[in-house]
Amino acid sequence: MSIITTPLPLLSLPPKLPACRHFRLRQWRCSSSSEERDPSLSGNEKVSAMVDELLKREENRGLLDGLEAASQRVERAREALANIERQEAEAMRAKSAVARLEKRKSEIEESQRELLEARAMVEEAEHSLSLNMEDNNLGDAPDQQRNKDLERIESVKAASISAIVGTLASLPISFYQNTSYVELILDLAIIFISCTLFGVTFRYAVRRDLDNIQLKTGTPAAFGFVKGLAALGAGMPLELNMNSLISHSIDGSVCVAENIFIFLSASVALDFCFKMKLLSPFPIRKVE
Repeated sequence: MSIITTPLPLLSLPPKLPACRHFRLRQWRCSSSSEERDPSLSGNEKVSAMVDELLKREENRGLLDGLEAASQRVERAREALANIERQEAEAMRAKSAVARLEKRKSEIEESQRELLEARAMVEEAEHSLSLNMEDNNLGDAPDQQRNKDLERIESVKAASISAIVGTLASLPISFYQNTSYVELILDLAIIFISCTLFGVTFRYAVRRDLDNIQLKTGTPAAFGFVKGLAALGAGMPLELNMNSLISHSIDGSVCVAENIFIFLSASVALDFCFKMKLLSPFPIRKVE
């Protein structure tokens, strides 16, 4: 921005005084009288007073106006310069902000690219894992079939042991209750089938929790209650009198106790076979 400079007019000095003796004498008297009136004024103050007196004259009024206008133009120029500098500073800040944004944009693009690469790697790993799992499943199919066959064999062994031991444990009771061979054979057949089912159920119920006494006693107790109450229901019908109630209660208790004894004997035999490794609990552990 160019600053307009206006040539300042020269101060108009008073016209040359006539070199007369009378005027010089009067001027000397005036100056002497002013010095006498204010003897405390120094040289600089006298000069300032003379300048103020000159500026107050009418012929120097235009000079003062020009000075004021020039001062205003200088102030406006300074304000414009400050405004330009402020705009330049704002432009620099905006430029630095744009640079930071571009840098962050590049970082975001780099992160997105890395994320896409990682996603592609994860998808590839999942695909490889699925293929490996399919191969393992195909390879384990014969092993699974073999394990199922072994489980069936162990279940048959458990059923056989339970049936034999339960039937042997029921012989004294059957001999006492039955009076004919037909009734004895029928009773032993029912006990044999019940103990067979009990052996399979006991193996799947206890599984590998061989130290759980609740399972090992609760299972035969449940079978004993069910079979004893079923035998009681198949007997004489209940009558609404005290003798019939007492008789059915005693018969039911005896039947339940007998069946609990039979199934408990079978469970003891199965537990012994489990612990002696003669029978494998469910499930069979895979040997590597």
